[in-house]
Amino acid sequence: MKITDEYIYRQPEKYQSIVLHLISVFERAIPELELLFKWGIPYFYYKKKPFCYLAPNHKKGFVDAGFARGFQLNRNQDCLVDEKRNTVKSLRYFGLEEIDNTVLEDVIREAATLYK
Repeated sequence: MKITDEYIYRQPEKYQSIVLHLISVFERAIPELELLFKWGIPYFYYKKKPFCYLAPNHKKGFVDAGFARGFQLNRNQDCLVDEKRNTVKSLRYFGLEEIDNTVLEDVIREAATLYK
């Protein structure tokens, strides 16, 4: 078993289900993504560059899907969280039922256009 899989399956069910759902949407949207384990969390790479991390925050009760070039995104600004970060913007999910796949897929596709 890969270290990424071990990490995911050690998460409490709430976070595990969110992360697994996010992974399936990302992989459907861009099959060329590579899921690695970097900086202690699952991290998608696209064209060998950091693309998006999936970080459960147990203390605050959410999973962050943090896009490495988030500040270059133009669409879906009302859904993206920046929290005083310089480059990353994220989609934040407190529950599986909160995930709007249409918005998520749109953000993923727009983010992919930033990688030439």
